[in-house]
Amino acid sequence: MAVDGVHLLEHIQTPAIVVARGQVSFANPAAKTLLGSHIVNQDVRIAIRDPRAVSVILGEGGGNAKIGGLSVGGSVWEIDCKVLGPAERLVTLYDLSVQVSTARAHADFVANASHELRTPLATVLGYVETLMNPKAGGDEVTRERFLNTIRHEALRMQALVSDLMSLSRIEAVKHEVPGERIDMVALARETAGEFRAGGSVAVSANCETAFVSGDRGQLAQVVRNLIDNALKYGRKDGPVQVALEATPTDWLLVAVHDDGDGISPEHLPRLTERFYRADTSRSRAAGGTGLGLSIVKHIVERHRGRFDIASRPGKGTTASMMLPMRQD
Repeated sequence: MAVDGVHLLEHIQTPAIVVARGQVSFANPAAKTLLGSHIVNQDVRIAIRDPRAVSVILGEGGGNAKIGGLSVGGSVWEIDCKVLGPAERLVTLYDLSVQVSTARAHADFVANASHELRTPLATVLGYVETLMNPKAGGDEVTRERFLNTIRHEALRMQALVSDLMSLSRIEAVKHEVPGERIDMVALARETAGEFRAGGSVAVSANCETAFVSGDRGQLAQVVRNLIDNALKYGRKDGPVQVALEATPTDWLLVAVHDDGDGISPEHLPRLTERFYRADTSRSRAAGGTGLGLSIVKHIVERHRGRFDIASRPGKGTTASMMLPMRQD
């Protein structure tokens, strides 16, 4: 390969190697980082231990192939081979892991959403068909019980569709930094006031006001979701505490605590995954969609903040977010 071409490959971020007569004659820094510096002057079959890749590299006309595990387990790479001469090949490697992971996540999301909608829909259809039978539909007790179930499942579907639309709207603007001046102390007190009929919600703060740059509707949704979760999964009629603390480093901590049964440690890392539930039956019975904490995480990230959940079995749960404060 010409000297100018080698010099150019040295400066590109894409891993690239030159194979001459079956051996790696050149590897740019990106390729050495990926495969190791020792690959230079090594047989390509040792440098890249994948039969499909080797077949393309040592074949007559070049080409490309997808291989897995080149960098870490589960990674996906595309090998692109160009013929430079009778016994010389230029091989470039492209990391497709993010695209593949994103596509898989989208497919899983659609499958999970379809399943979550299909289950209550099947229940509704089954009960409606039963009520259409004159014998069952004519029994007032049976009819009322079935209609209550239909209403519960319809409300569950409505909540799921609402959360799906909310998540879609949040993702559409996730790269736009919100700039409205929001007093989080006032917003927390106002939002907590919506739950007077649902249980005891107390708000405390170490400051009179605490301003952040944000989207008022989304921040209210975060506080509302966290209080709602605390009331649903905390001790029945137990208190829910919302605490706001302005720190000396100009961050605002907003924490929502319940005194419920708590959550086992193995569930904590996955609670913000879409449709993940620590207790599936309890969540569905309480009307949960499995999307609430995922929505919270997306909103907090859009506001350049951090979200965390701390819990111990028997000691309750604390969901908290840290938001950067405004100084104007």
